[in-house]
Amino acid sequence: MLLSELAARTGATLDGDGALDIVRMATLEDAGPGEITFLSNPKYHRQLAATRASAVIVAPDIARETALPKLVSGNPYATYAKVATLLYPHAAANPGVHRTAIVGDGARIAASAAVGPYAVVGARAVIGERAQVGAACVVGDHVAIGDDAHLYPRVTVYAGCVIGARTTIHSGAVIGADGFGNAEDAGRWIKIPQIGRVIIGDDVEIGANTTIDRGALGDTVIEDDVKLDNQIQIGHNCRIGTHTAIAGCTGIAGSVQIGRNCKIGGAAMIAGHLSIADGVIVAAGTGVMGSIDVPGVYTGIFPMMPHGEWKRVAVAMRRLTSLSARLKALERGAPGDEKGGEDA
Repeated sequence: MLLSELAARTGATLDGDGALDIVRMATLEDAGPGEITFLSNPKYHRQLAATRASAVIVAPDIARETALPKLVSGNPYATYAKVATLLYPHAAANPGVHRTAIVGDGARIAASAAVGPYAVVGARAVIGERAQVGAACVVGDHVAIGDDAHLYPRVTVYAGCVIGARTTIHSGAVIGADGFGNAEDAGRWIKIPQIGRVIIGDDVEIGANTTIDRGALGDTVIEDDVKLDNQIQIGHNCRIGTHTAIAGCTGIAGSVQIGRNCKIGGAAMIAGHLSIADGVIVAAGTGVMGSIDVPGVYTGIFPMMPHGEWKRVAVAMRRLTSLSARLKALERGAPGDEKGGEDA
């Protein structure tokens, strides 16, 4: 694709020879002729001068530092994403239902949709235009899958769940399994029926082996444009707000309300029945045990240090409670304090 066309279709400013034919993307270090690269992280600034790419994507304040033809953008990373989408378009599947697939009574599958080998589509399920259901997927009874949605192989969607338009679900994900609901009685557990659904909005991406539990009474809701990484657990009756992104191995207990435009770092652990305001950033590995009402960046993990030093710090932290009590006693002016001070 011509560099000038890439500029026009991404909204970037062209600086240099627009007639260059760009065929691939590559890193600053590995790029060669016919390839375009990008610089968005200052950490890789030094590699710009040495790159052998035919063209680069850079911010306006960096543009003068290279004579290479370039796309100039205020957000080079987003422009890189747009260029990559143009150079590596998603492959369309051949429409139709594979002869080995099983389709339940009353299911409605659009003529332009594709259902792969050994997939199972339940009774009265609805699969929209150009949707793709990969090999060995299981789509339960009464499930609705929107137009242009893509389920990679071995995705399981339990009965009654709703998948929005243009949503992508990667292999191994399970949508709508029972939430972890049990009542304790006389030394035994009584399972609570989970009768809600999972409702997933438009333009959502759900990573491999991520699990989203159905609601106990109401629905678990993933709003539009949410991006979920691999191996995330979302408990029953959660609601994840529009444009929120959550990194891998995060665990979210039941009935959590996460606002719009939040960013949750990998391996964060979020306790149940709390809320997180719009625009909150939670650092990787942070434990969230209470609601967050004010936007900002929240971190709750102790920094890495050599093991010997960590042990000394851990001992000091164990003493904080007693030290705090002694300080409070001093602040109250405990008997003998003044005399002790004079003797000193």
